[in-house]
Amino acid sequence: MSTTAVTPLTAADAEALVLAARQAADAAAVPVSVTVLDAGGHLLAFRRDERAVLISGETSTAKAYTALQLNAPTADLVDLVKPDGPFHTLPTALDKPLLFIAGGVPIHREGQLVGALGLGGGAPEQDHTFAQSALQAL
Repeated sequence: MSTTAVTPLTAADAEALVLAARQAADAAAVPVSVTVLDAGGHLLAFRRDERAVLISGETSTAKAYTALQLNAPTADLVDLVKPDGPFHTLPTALDKPLLFIAGGVPIHREGQLVGALGLGGGAPEQDHTFAQSALQAL
């Protein structure tokens, strides 16, 4: 069985994602924070629009981390943490905070997880749309 290495997410990729996310948010006149993490959960890029609510920096990062750890868009996970959901206790089970609000998306390259993107500052559905739009930049 041969395996070929997938190119990891680069700083240039991260900057392109930030730019694309900001452009999508700016077009909707929504000030946001944008976080890009690599496959190990390390910060590759972060930008907060000076008009964005301060907590958006924390939420964008937590959304990216959640999408990375569960390899799924956070929009798809919201129902899983409701009181009767299978992941109900997951947000309190780990040292790092998970955030089950739309706006975080995993980043794949050749079918492999290479990082995650998180947006905060808009309504959850807006953040998700901006993140999905930004993925097209790669």
